[in-house]
Amino acid sequence: MSEDSTNKDVVNRRQEALDYHSQNPSGKIEIKVTKAAETQDELSLAYSPWVAEPCKEIHEDVQNVYKYTNKGNLVAVVSNGTAVLGLGDLGPEASKPVMEGKAVLFKRFAQVDAFDIEIKTTDVDEIIRTVELLEPTFGGINLEDIKAPECFRIEDELKEKMNIPVFHDDQHGTAIISAAGLVNACELIGKKMADIKININGAGASAISCARLFITLGANPNNILMCDSRGVIYKGRENLNKQKEEFAVETECRTLEDTFKGSDVFIGLSIGNVVSKEMVLDMNDNPIIFAMANPDPEISPKDAFDARQDIIMATGRTDYPNQVNNVLGFPFIFRGALDVAATEINEEMKVAASLSLAKLAKLGASEDIAKRHNRKELVFGKDYIVPSPFDPRVLVWESYAVAKAAIETGVARLKIDLDEYKSRLEKMAGVGPQNFDE
Repeated sequence: MSEDSTNKDVVNRRQEALDYHSQNPSGKIEIKVTKAAETQDELSLAYSPWVAEPCKEIHEDVQNVYKYTNKGNLVAVVSNGTAVLGLGDLGPEASKPVMEGKAVLFKRFAQVDAFDIEIKTTDVDEIIRTVELLEPTFGGINLEDIKAPECFRIEDELKEKMNIPVFHDDQHGTAIISAAGLVNACELIGKKMADIKININGAGASAISCARLFITLGANPNNILMCDSRGVIYKGRENLNKQKEEFAVETECRTLEDTFKGSDVFIGLSIGNVVSKEMVLDMNDNPIIFAMANPDPEISPKDAFDARQDIIMATGRTDYPNQVNNVLGFPFIFRGALDVAATEINEEMKVAASLSLAKLAKLGASEDIAKRHNRKELVFGKDYIVPSPFDPRVLVWESYAVAKAAIETGVARLKIDLDEYKSRLEKMAGVGPQNFDE
């Protein structure tokens, strides 16, 4: 394709995106009434005078809010627009199309209702206090596109203050999906998590969370080298924030190039085109490369495979195999957490989500799902290490795993029958009975 035709395609797609968002009604979401409200009697139930009855029941026992309102299926998608996609600080108004889009994904993939809330401040204390005051309305909080390191403090303090799940998807979503892929990739090449040497380019919210989850799943922290824009994060380097300090190690490596020598795994959460073919050649046999910068990966699959063929590769893009796509995580994690009225999304729930995705990928996917990816088949292997987000079974496997972990770790307020819950998820997903022991 010529450069002119490529530029023309970009212009056309840009206009298509603008038309998509501006056609009447503007935006992508609206409120839907879920109960009959066509007669005077029905309106008297919906509002005055009989709405007083559920109000009194909730006043008697505040947990009844989950029974009589939509709190148990409602998530707030909260941003101040300081880290919008890869575009940087665009402000709260410009973040709204992304937050609306997040609400669309919640509903499309997991039937979770979500309202987007854009906050016009960069003051961390104001953000924390504003979100904290929303607790009576929402069953969960999805923090989105808030820059590091402020996002760490915001999430940590809100988790302490609030009695509902608070989940910063930019951190944990990427970690959960990439960890699922890494578990499967290690199995395919016959290496153990405890033995692999990992180099990470990027030290923001996603990178820190990925490294933490890899360690939880068995990676040795001494085998992780992390780089930021100034190079390797090593013991004794000055001006490190506490999150980066957590991953400072004793090493002679100082540059990104250095970290590739003898590495088994590269995790890219930085900017495009910073990894060369020569760096890839410095990695150990059967290297694992997750180049997740968008829209341009740290190294393109073409260049990586031109350098060597023994690679397992993933990106953040839809047009290559093994897309690390956060939509595989947050809708289903919140589905499971909401369905047991969880007070938080803890580490065990994140691990359960990740391992459920890894296990489901081993089953492959149907021919119909493969066609959506313009592929003949989706079979577990180097080109299929994480499930397709279009696979309806993800809802069952991941939401069940999260709800079960919430119950087992004591953060579920509702002790549901898991067999009945599994059947309910299968019906919602439109799939037959699932065997988690496969």
